[in-house]
Amino acid sequence: MRLLACLATLLLAAPFCAAQEVKVKVQRHGETIVVDVEAHVAAPVKDAWSVFTDYEHMSGFISNIKHSKVLARDGNLLEVEQAGETRVAFMRFGFIAVRAVELTPMLEIRSSLVSGDFKAYASTTHIAATPTGAKISHHGEYVPKSWMPPLIGPAMIESETRKQYLEFIAEIERRAAIPKGP
Repeated sequence: MRLLACLATLLLAAPFCAAQEVKVKVQRHGETIVVDVEAHVAAPVKDAWSVFTDYEHMSGFISNIKHSKVLARDGNLLEVEQAGETRVAFMRFGFIAVRAVELTPMLEIRSSLVSGDFKAYASTTHIAATPTGAKISHHGEYVPKSWMPPLIGPAMIESETRKQYLEFIAEIERRAAIPKGP
């Protein structure tokens, strides 16, 4: 059955089969949306790190990001602006955010809201080596400015988050497959 799913995935030009190991959990605590992700990729940590921190090119491989730009850089501290749009059926949800990003190279990415379409936003992404590649763990807590439907909101966030991580993993696997020079 998994083989059929992998073949269908490849034929539809979607992310590679290993990317199917993406677990997303979305919970609502009052107005706060808590998102936890665990994903595995058959690629080295350095390739995962290069993709998750490639803010200047992120709009090229993450479909709901239309604009991504590093506004300021001071060593491992960045200010990143991103804008995008998510579509669900006939509805469109646009977003823009400026985030303060703190990098602990090859290990952790911490982000917090500077300004944008959230009341609050904080997340931490960890990347760790495994015997078969890399494990990516993400924890984020977001407070949207606008009302979110109780049932469809968390389901939409879960679906979009899974899709986004599948796209991250597809790009990691693509880069890992590129032959490296001597």
